[in-house]
Formats: sequence, structure tokens, C-alpha cells
Amino acid sequence: MKILVLNAGSSSLKYSLFQGDDSHLVAHGVIEQLAEHSERDHAWALAQTEAALIEQGYIRELGDCEAVGHRVVHGGERFQAPARITTEVLDAIKTLCELAPLHNPANLAPIQHIWTHYPRLPQVAVFDTAFHQSLPAYAYHYAIPQYFYDAHRIRRYGFHGTSHEYIAQRTASLTQVPRNQSHLISMHLGNGASVCAIEYGHSIDTSMGFTPLEGLIMGTRSGDLDPAILLYLINHLGYDPKELDTLLNKQSGLKGLVGHNDMRQLLDMADAGDTQAHLAIEMFVYRLVKTVGGYLAIMDNLEALVFTGGIGEHAAQIRERVIGRFPAHFGLKLDASANRKVAGETCISTADSRYQIWVIPTDEEWQIAQHTLAQLETK
Repeated sequence: MKILVLNAGSSSLKYSLFQGDDSHLVAHGVIEQLAEHSERDHAWALAQTEAALIEQGYIRELGDCEAVGHRVVHGGERFQAPARITTEVLDAIKTLCELAPLHNPANLAPIQHIWTHYPRLPQVAVFDTAFHQSLPAYAYHYAIPQYFYDAHRIRRYGFHGTSHEYIAQRTASLTQVPRNQSHLISMHLGNGASVCAIEYGHSIDTSMGFTPLEGLIMGTRSGDLDPAILLYLINHLGYDPKELDTLLNKQSGLKGLVGHNDMRQLLDMADAGDTQAHLAIEMFVYRLVKTVGGYLAIMDNLEALVFTGGIGEHAAQIRERVIGRFPAHFGLKLDASANRKVAGETCISTADSRYQIWVIPTDEEWQIAQHTLAQLETK
């Protein structure tokens, strides 16, 4: 059994090949610097992927795989679970491009290429938004005229769903609480960052919204800000929609504050006395603690807080600052030694901490492979 997982971005294609009944990873790679309408497009990247897997002896052609699982960023309200690609599903994903114009077209490129060249090869779409379709209406609606939801489906969708779902599964196993009874807060912290409140194994709130721009301060994204700032930029500084999109998604966040979006570099700069880097880190931590604290206020119970993602898994200083920022009455207690020596899945709280605190490396590709297998088994 060979399952190929593809994660297509606007300028890159990540691939992972899983093999055997236990779905173990045997090959992984990233092809970067892709551009639409050039020789280095997604079709070219897929050919490079195929060549690499042939060279390593895993396949003779892509058609040797049992199935291909794709990360698709936006599934709207239509897709509440992964879906096997059909003509109808393909058309539906195309219509959702207007909700994710930077992501869904790129996700579609390898799907369409395989659909054309290997029509018998099963393909499965796994949606970032699907895990958050369990949000209650009061959590996903915005306080704008109802028309905009009815006519244009403007609402909170949430993202990083595959990562948060994986964390929910692993946390349930590690805490020995059945997933359908588990309560946790998952913090996916990387260049993109989001928090998810999970009750009884289901997402009940998440920090990203209509797009991945809402919520936490991120590497290059602003996160939450007063909407009137946009009006000011338009009316007084002459910004147009394209300039606003670039400003908020690519030039803001940590990069906008300091000029760099790599948290490791910011920590080094702060340690060397750079006051702007110190401020940016404080802002990042403060926004995160405020969000997590808000979720603690709405949850009936909690077993664990979980750090994941590049920053969450590797930045011990950030984890220490985050837990230390909570007032004592929250009862969170960090085991400093365990936090410094994290290796893989690690509990970093003390025995008398009110809630367990974990670092759990995410594995979105493995999760996509499992969903792909499940779709094959239902046919």
C-alpha cells in the first residue's frame, strides 16, 4: 500500500510517500520556487516528484500508488470531512477559490494534472477547514448584516484543521482520555499560527477566521487589528486592495515589527539587547496568552495545553514565556528541565500543575494519509 500526500502552495510542492499497512513515511521532499505560467509550474514539480520516487525505487510511475491525498485549504461549508475527488468535488473546489484565492488554485493544480494523466488513480481532498465545521453558530458568525453570510458565506472558517485534529488524537492517546471525552487547547505556532479549543474531540472555537489572516501575530501576517485601520489606509494613504493584501499578509506580523519573521533570529536579537525584537516577542506571547485565556473561560473542562508547529515544538524560550505569562491562579506549572530537553512528544508540566502541558510534533501529512486510506476503505 503506497499513499502519496501532496501539499501544494503558491510557490512550492511538498510530497510525502507513506508505505505499508502501518503507513510509515519512506520519502519526503519539497520543490520550491514554482511560478504559474512558467516552466517551473506545479505540473513540472509533480514530474520532479515522480522522478525522485522512481529514482529511489518506490514506484515506476505515479500510477503505482494506491491513492494520492491532497491538502486543500478551503472547503467552505460544503465539505465537513475529506472527500474522494470526483467531477462534482473538483467543480466545488474550483468555486471555493474565491474564498481562498492564494491557496485553492495552487491546491487544485496537481489534482487536475493527475486527473488528466492518471484518471484511474484515486485522489482524496483533505480540507484545512473541515475540522472546524463543528463550531457553533455563535462562534462562527460575524456581527455584520446577515446578508453577507446568506449571500456570500462570510463567516469564521478556521484553518490548520488537519494539524489540530492530529494533536487532538495524539493528546487523547497520551493522556489516556478517549478522544470523544477529551478537552484540550491546541496551539499551532509557526510562520502561520492559530489556537483551537477542542471539547469532546471537536473544535468549538479557533483563532483564524474567514481567512488565515485573523487571530494571532504571525511571521508575516498582522493577525487581529481594528478594521478601521484599513479604511484609514484606503482613505488617507491611498492604499488599493492589492497593496492592502500584500501589507497585511506578507509585510506585517513579526517581519513588520522587526524586519525578520524567523523566531530563532528574533530570540537571538532580543538576547543581544535589541529592544524592538524584545517588544515583538512580548506582543506575540501576550496575544497568544490572551487567546488561550479566553478559551479557558469558555471551556467546561481541560486536560491539556499543547504546543505544536515549528515555534511550538522548538522554541523552549517561547513556551517558558507563554506559561510564565499566565497569572498564578491559573495553576499552570512548567517543568523547566523538561521544557529545555524536549525530544518528540514530551510532557513539560510538573506533577502538581492544574493542567498538563505537552509538546507534540504535528504530522499533517500522516493525518492526510490516514484520511485518504479511510476514503479508499469506504468505496
